[in-house]
Amino acid sequence: MRLTWLIFAIPVSAAPSFYQDVSPIFEKHCDTCHRAGEAAPMSLVDYSTARPWAKSIKEAIVTRKMPPWFADPHVGTFSNDARLSEEEIRTIVDWVDAGAVKGTPRKSNVTWTEGWKIGKPDVVFEMPSANEIPLSGTVPYQYAVVPTNFKRDMWVRLAEVRAGDREHTHHIVASIREPGSHEALGQGEFLAGYGPGAVPELLAPGQAKLIKAGSEIVFQLHYTTDGKPGSDRSRVGLIFADKPPRERVVMLAAANVRFEIPPGDPNFKVEARQKLHEDATLVSLLPHMHLRGKTFEFRAAYPTGDSETLLRVPNYDFDWQLSYYLASPKRLPAGSTIEATATYDNSANNPKNPDATKAVRFGDQNWDEMMIGYFEAAIDLKTTLRELLVGPR
Repeated sequence: MRLTWLIFAIPVSAAPSFYQDVSPIFEKHCDTCHRAGEAAPMSLVDYSTARPWAKSIKEAIVTRKMPPWFADPHVGTFSNDARLSEEEIRTIVDWVDAGAVKGTPRKSNVTWTEGWKIGKPDVVFEMPSANEIPLSGTVPYQYAVVPTNFKRDMWVRLAEVRAGDREHTHHIVASIREPGSHEALGQGEFLAGYGPGAVPELLAPGQAKLIKAGSEIVFQLHYTTDGKPGSDRSRVGLIFADKPPRERVVMLAAANVRFEIPPGDPNFKVEARQKLHEDATLVSLLPHMHLRGKTFEFRAAYPTGDSETLLRVPNYDFDWQLSYYLASPKRLPAGSTIEATATYDNSANNPKNPDATKAVRFGDQNWDEMMIGYFEAAIDLKTTLRELLVGPR
């Protein structure tokens, strides 16, 4: 008997290509920052700029160094969760391992506005003059005031702050100073901010921030020196709501400014809380510490006596000031309290610690510390900030 061998061609899945498989992932997770004119060191928008970085990209995503995200995955769900799925990671790894092939160029479905992440602003406010940054030394906080000249109240759906000199600008806070206000500079209602890793607002439909007629925008600017001179003229862009919102969004904080971290202490705990006297809906959470920051946790304590953990950041990173936007609305009935707990590593084992031999207190500069649990809440249009934070007169 003669045996006849039949050989069948077994189809093998083609290796992923940049334009067909990898570029859509970059558009979703990376290109907001990884494109020309943005803070990331290289663009991932097209093959020619992404290909030289293929091995570095693989290492960054396998170790989950990129995209930056620090929330404990077992606590809360967030609409801006930047983590790649396992399938997305495998696609990029297979692309790199197969030689990082180009594929057939395609037209992107994403349109970027040069100079802005929010799209083209309806109006841009720029500092009236540039701040000159010296070669060295400590630069105290600087302030710049810009009139809006709004003749009527305006509702802002999106806002973005752009630093004129990213190399020397540590952070910018743009706040609203209402007409006739006697508040100190920088103490008005928060509008938008700039800092390492910060992203523009992600407000839900029907939510917006209020700028009253005749208000001014106050820029609070924190610069750091690095041996080279700098010049900064920062700006803020606004996109207005196309109709009056259902809710007003305000920035609040559970903060503690009275603490002292002992020298060498590897796990010093600081707590803070903020009670709300009117109904609100929690929008986002933003932990803020400096170089000794170690962990941060937000909780909600309800008037029923129940409580829940909202966000846990087990490995805080000062280089990434991330906001965490809740995926689903979280109602905070009147009488609820937002609680925050932070821990600090002031030991020599903390590689970012400026000086483990010194006690550390609250202060503006990076070698000082802060403990601020920022959170944004949506409130009824008739509710005032005083009623929310202090209660009825």
